[in-house]
Amino acid sequence: MILKEILSHVEMLDSHGDLNCDISGIDIDSRQVSENHLFVAVKGTQTDGHAFIEKAVAQGARAVVVCEDFPTNMPENVTFVRVANTEQVVGVLATTFYGDPTGRFVNDSSTSASDVAQNVATAEGETTQKAPLKLVGVTGTNGKTTIATVLYQLFRGLGYKVGLVSTVCNYIDDRAVEATHTTPDPISLNKLLADMVEAGCEYAFMECSSHSIHQHRIEGLKFVGGIFTNLTRDHLDYHKTFENYRDAKKMFFDGLDKSAFAITNLDDRNGAVMVQNCKAQVRTYSTRSMADYKGRIVEESIEGMLLDINGSEVSVPFVGRFNVSNLLGVYGAAVMLGEDSAEVLRVLSTLRPVNGRFEAIRSPKGCSAVIDYAHTPDALENVLTAIQEIVNGKGQIITVCGAGGNRDKGKRPLMAQEAAKRSDRVIITSDNPRFERPEDIIADMLAGLDEAARAKTLAITDRREAIRTAAALAQAGDVILVAGKGHEPYQEIEGVKHHFDDHEEVRSAFGIA
Repeated sequence: MILKEILSHVEMLDSHGDLNCDISGIDIDSRQVSENHLFVAVKGTQTDGHAFIEKAVAQGARAVVVCEDFPTNMPENVTFVRVANTEQVVGVLATTFYGDPTGRFVNDSSTSASDVAQNVATAEGETTQKAPLKLVGVTGTNGKTTIATVLYQLFRGLGYKVGLVSTVCNYIDDRAVEATHTTPDPISLNKLLADMVEAGCEYAFMECSSHSIHQHRIEGLKFVGGIFTNLTRDHLDYHKTFENYRDAKKMFFDGLDKSAFAITNLDDRNGAVMVQNCKAQVRTYSTRSMADYKGRIVEESIEGMLLDINGSEVSVPFVGRFNVSNLLGVYGAAVMLGEDSAEVLRVLSTLRPVNGRFEAIRSPKGCSAVIDYAHTPDALENVLTAIQEIVNGKGQIITVCGAGGNRDKGKRPLMAQEAAKRSDRVIITSDNPRFERPEDIIADMLAGLDEAARAKTLAITDRREAIRTAAALAQAGDVILVAGKGHEPYQEIEGVKHHFDDHEEVRSAFGIA
């Protein structure tokens, strides 16, 4: 693709060299640069790409985009372009290079994305005519993975080809693509979305993390809709304050245009805040008050719930009020995308919970274990409240949980408090210690407990032994919550990911295959 075309949607402050040169790839990591690539020098949170310009040029970069002064020595065969902020423009550059997979730069705004054919580059360098994706973003602290994944499953069940960008795994229709981040970097993301278009996907559902919004990873994409789940303390190691974290989420909704929809959770006090300046069509959902999409639990067990959604009953294999909220977000998005409400409920009843999100495993001796990704105080509260309502005093709740290393330390004592408040027994253990000592993380958690809470709490550093201890303590009718890792099949220790799967450990502790 010609460099001038790639730059067509960004404002250049200055340039040096040939803007009509041919570009065969785009990178923000100098190690990935190959012959005739465009290297974008991004000032990241860990490293500054400007320090690697010389390396990128040595590896064959044909052009370089910077946001600082041009280097003193500029090779004659390399084009240099200066912009105000490389972090903000890299997403737009990637979107343009990969053929505008979501139709952001379609000129005729009155034409829907589904009616517009876009040129999408193929691996062979040819172009094919494909309609851009209808992209829906999901943001919030908890529930993003469930909502995005259930929407993916739902629309496949409705007969569409669909893409998914999520924490657990990315999908191009039925083809799995490993996920390394909740939201990929802008170049990987646009490549993934372009592959979805090439595969004939009509819809894509994507988790939008606060990091990705704040770091402009989704810049250049057009969203036909957005969903807000909830907002509780998380990622303060990055955002520093709750207000900064909230505002990062709000940026997503501020960026939606009037042709899009925004669905927000009225049960969260930040639900209304998210859409204050939103130009999109706003819809609401709630389990407690009047809303466009209203839901309530009619019956509930460890296997699932009978729900009333907008006056219609549906049986689903999901558990907990928090999952009622998640399913309302799914239902609302499907309706806003033009699907028949009765058919949406029919397909919803056939779907299964997301890997690592309130997955129940029964023991031969009559107790159960729930595996859940809950790794914030609010998520623990939600899951344990759901378990309390199911157990209803007829059994004990035993919680196994820890906290991740090199992350927000302030939430550690709060997580221990939530676990102790809503459990009969608590076992504090190792999660992903990363580069911290597990014993130090456990000590931070225990510091939040008073004498009464400590009396029912054990500290077992080895996670496998902690799960086995919980299984040994459990009697018929009891429920064990194993929280924090969910879908993750590893423990990260000193920069190395060691195989560890809570599902496998629970089954082994229960003596089942």
